[in-house]
Amino acid sequence: MKKLSLLLMALFLFLVTGCSMEPPSWAKPDTGGDLKNMKIGLSVSTLNNPFFVSMKEGVVAEAKKHGIETIVVDAQNDSAKQSNDVDDLMQKGVNVLLINPTDSAAISTVVQSANELGIPVITLDRSADSGNVEALVASDNAKGGRMAAEYIEKLLGKGTKVVELEGVAGASATRERGKGFHELADTDLKVVAKQTADFDRTKGLNVMENLLQANPDVQAVFAHNDEMALGAIEAIRSSGKDIPVIGFDGNEDALKSIAEGKLTATVAQQPELIGQLAVQAAYDVLQGKKVEKSIPAPLKLVTKNENE
Repeated sequence: MKKLSLLLMALFLFLVTGCSMEPPSWAKPDTGGDLKNMKIGLSVSTLNNPFFVSMKEGVVAEAKKHGIETIVVDAQNDSAKQSNDVDDLMQKGVNVLLINPTDSAAISTVVQSANELGIPVITLDRSADSGNVEALVASDNAKGGRMAAEYIEKLLGKGTKVVELEGVAGASATRERGKGFHELADTDLKVVAKQTADFDRTKGLNVMENLLQANPDVQAVFAHNDEMALGAIEAIRSSGKDIPVIGFDGNEDALKSIAEGKLTATVAQQPELIGQLAVQAAYDVLQGKKVEKSIPAPLKLVTKNENE
């Protein structure tokens, strides 16, 4: 019903503008530089993950600096809900959309709807598979995956038997982190099993319990995010084993776990910076300026004894 409403709204705008393809006035970038009345719509994949909470805080704080209002919606890791949420944001008259996709393919339809209405789209952390996106603001996920494989090899040597906990199947971050990891792991390590745990801590625990039973000789774990890594640690500790676990994100719980000697390492992102850079890009787009299609945020490997 919401998609139908959006379609009807687009048709109405098409008719009242004399069959012109011009976007509505609220969707046009303000080239005069006065953005005080502008609104950013931010759709986050889930606010049940500390990483995305930090990213949201970066967006809201940076937008406030520019006097721009932010409307935040939480998709709760549901791609259908996210599509409906973004439809709602467009109907509320946001001037730019910042989207952290739950599923990179599923979000493409609403990205294309925004394109038709002339509303600029910027994606954060994960890309959209199709539709015109002004910029993707993200860490180099493939590089981060390779960093994890390099650290496991450095720690335990070539041929180490590794279990891989994958993220949400449709997310670009899952594909890219896995791709980077396997660039080295497929030649220098031995990936004995891999299974999705949807970037979720509880699922990470449950999946790891099953993988430990099926692969009792596993020597290391690479998880596509810290939440799954922290769940995996609980499963490992309950089994009485001592297996190094490398996560990805660098969230507060992960850094605390590293300091306590539980989590071995994490490929740390800077979620607040990702949010800030996304707003800066949005600010430029709304003023009619060109922005880079890919805006990277630096990564670093964090361990207990050193920041590598």
